[in-house]
Amino acid sequence: MPGIIVVGSQWGDEGKGKVIDVFSAQADFVVRYQGGANAGHTLVVNGVKTVLHLVPSGILHPKTICIIAAGVALDVEEVASEIRALKTAELLQNSEQLKISDSATVLLNYHRLLDVAREKDLGHEKIGTTGKGIGPAYEDRASRKAILFGDLFDKDKLKAKLDSSLREKNFLLENFYKVDPVNSEKLFRRLVEIAEELAPYRCKDASLMVHKALKGGKKVLFEGAQGTMLDLLHGTYPFVTSSSTLSGSACIGAGIGPNAVQKIIGITKAYTTRVGSGPFPTELNNALGEKIRTDGAEFGATTGRPRRTGWLDLVALKYAIRINGITNLALMKLDVLSGHKEIEACTSYRLDGQEIKDLPTSTNELSRIEPIYKTLPGWNEDISQVRSIQDLPQPARDYIQFIGNELATPIDVVSVGPGREQTLWIKPLFN
Repeated sequence: MPGIIVVGSQWGDEGKGKVIDVFSAQADFVVRYQGGANAGHTLVVNGVKTVLHLVPSGILHPKTICIIAAGVALDVEEVASEIRALKTAELLQNSEQLKISDSATVLLNYHRLLDVAREKDLGHEKIGTTGKGIGPAYEDRASRKAILFGDLFDKDKLKAKLDSSLREKNFLLENFYKVDPVNSEKLFRRLVEIAEELAPYRCKDASLMVHKALKGGKKVLFEGAQGTMLDLLHGTYPFVTSSSTLSGSACIGAGIGPNAVQKIIGITKAYTTRVGSGPFPTELNNALGEKIRTDGAEFGATTGRPRRTGWLDLVALKYAIRINGITNLALMKLDVLSGHKEIEACTSYRLDGQEIKDLPTSTNELSRIEPIYKTLPGWNEDISQVRSIQDLPQPARDYIQFIGNELATPIDVVSVGPGREQTLWIKPLFN
């Protein structure tokens, strides 16, 4: 079964949107399997930028079918807005190109209100959430109180579940967080409108749809959101997202077995970034870090927040490769490192005076480590117009080879800019 999982191998923002868009030219299906509108995937085609938060990044290819699977926290207002914008841009002309699982968790305005109120209440101990309501929505799912996408099409069931949920949510908003309550009747009427707008995209059994595609030999990409180090169970807890960002959650979120997966591609920048609070071993709090931020346009697609920047962390990448089962890598934003006389890469850590080569699982320990760097020669040439690996400056090629050797994982594709054409293939996507 030709299924390929695309997973972020750092702290998110690795460039998964571009990779999925480029890969989608060779794929029949793209399945978004987890996360919510807290993810922002930026696509640049012919100089035109499209930012997607929920609609899978394969949507710009009219022959590619995109599926929002059960594992996604679905902000119905956001997905409806994205669909409208795509239609205005003369994309998504056929509703059969996008399907939304009946089993997806619906995220509503009270989830966002709770998310923002909680983050504000934490003060200086805040997590750095985007305030999009993802955590509260997944909480409802875990406590068996969630409204599912399929519920929107049964008015009696929707009204009963909404009233039940708001009894608790409004009590918290009013009495604990001192926030105005949500009007149940008004929200119900809005959801009825949204249901009518989204009805053409409804899929009662998305898992079966994906299974049939794989069984029929179709090429299927599974698109994740955020990155490995933000995983709820295996990331830098509590500075993590509210879902599992690992490759294994593609099987859970989409409802397919692991034997359907042919390849797991880890996406990594040629350096490292992070948004929000939490440990970041290779962070550069200096002019060098600011240069990387500026050259790489490192500002959140969802929030606009400046991203923290640092050198490539190979220790963290090895961890990501291990826990995801990554078989191949895509190296993004190599062009951003042009203009540096020297480039550094973290090959090990020093913790309490001892050199270690494995990522500590304790966030407290990770916050205390010192990175140990390998220094490599940089290059001055602008490589954004290069269209072949062989045409890259020798130091850039040496850097690619160094990364592949250190990680013992083949690099299949290298990106030298945001456009589709700025993609250098080393190995084919589908065997």
